[in-house]
Amino acid sequence: MTPFEVTILGSNSAVPTPSRHPTSQLININHHYYLIDCGEGTQIQMRKFGIKFQRIEHIFISHLHGDHYFGLIGLLNTMHLLGREKPLTIHATKMLREIINIQLSVANTKLNYPIHYNYLEDNKESVILRDANVEVIATPVDHRIPCFGFVFHEAQRPLKLNKERIHSLQLGVEEIKELKQGRDIKRGGETIFVETVAEPPAIRRKYSFITDTKPNDSYLKVIENSDLLYHESTFMGDASLRAIDTFHSTNLQAATIATKTNCKKLVLGHFSTRYTKLEPIKEEARTVFENTELAIEGTTFKIEN
Repeated sequence: MTPFEVTILGSNSAVPTPSRHPTSQLININHHYYLIDCGEGTQIQMRKFGIKFQRIEHIFISHLHGDHYFGLIGLLNTMHLLGREKPLTIHATKMLREIINIQLSVANTKLNYPIHYNYLEDNKESVILRDANVEVIATPVDHRIPCFGFVFHEAQRPLKLNKERIHSLQLGVEEIKELKQGRDIKRGGETIFVETVAEPPAIRRKYSFITDTKPNDSYLKVIENSDLLYHESTFMGDASLRAIDTFHSTNLQAATIATKTNCKKLVLGHFSTRYTKLEPIKEEARTVFENTELAIEGTTFKIEN
């Protein structure tokens, strides 16, 4: 079975605690690694949980508040010291490149590997990555500075053909290749249509990551029908006014969004340091959306086929 997994590396908000780190998540899709945010301590968390971070191909930084990227320069430098040569792509707003270049310049460091930057455009939803494994959409959210959520949609896998139909039609190798690519084939005066030979296509799995934001309707459409939705829930329901003031969400608001968008499972994270116990956050959210879990560090959420 092709893996589609989300591992929580950091789940706290702005201030780290001895037991919780700032935001970071590792996505494994078909054994290809994608990192979302890189708060302080991310590389230590990856070592702790046995993640080979040199396999990371893309890093997505939601916004430039420190708890979402202060661990990045350390990770980039460690990759360099351990001999990385393969390119790395960072998806972020334009200013991050300047920040990284200043840090490298002051340290007189030239990385062994190239970094490619893909700039996120303010207030514009767009596809920022499409490869053989995944399509990633960046969607603007409502925070104090430009900020983006990310939606990971599994790439469409090659069609599977019905063996009995292949045999009965005496299909050749090249004909089979064409049909697997979703193309009808002509043979003499007849057409063999894909849908008459192919098995029903596999449902594409979907993960949505919505970080620091006031709840709003702008991102609801793009996260619809997610198999797994991570939504920040910095505060509980009784702190809704504080959430508004700081451009954040409550657990009840996150649960309401999961309900509205027909998501299968909700994961809450980005917890305020005011909460030393997290179970009440989950239990309160479950009064609105039952299939709610907490972003406990070290937990891997597997999205099954």
